[in-house]
Amino acid sequence: MTSQASIDRTICKGHGRCYMLAPAVFDADDEGFGVVIGEATTPGDVAALERAVNNCPERAIAFASSAATH
Repeated sequence: MTSQASIDRTICKGHGRCYMLAPAVFDADDEGFGVVIGEATTPGDVAALERAVNNCPERAIAFASSAATH
């Protein structure tokens, strides 16, 4: 399973919880706002992404999961 995240930049306030909790998926831009840098591809990354979603004060993070294909 793979999960792709997105951040609504119109409501993100730059708290940084996303990139602290899910560094494989998020990083900070030059102003400290979260940016998506990858997908959650391992169970640990998916769990970290879910924690980031649940801990975003503005609820600015969304994600969609899809089954992995070979």
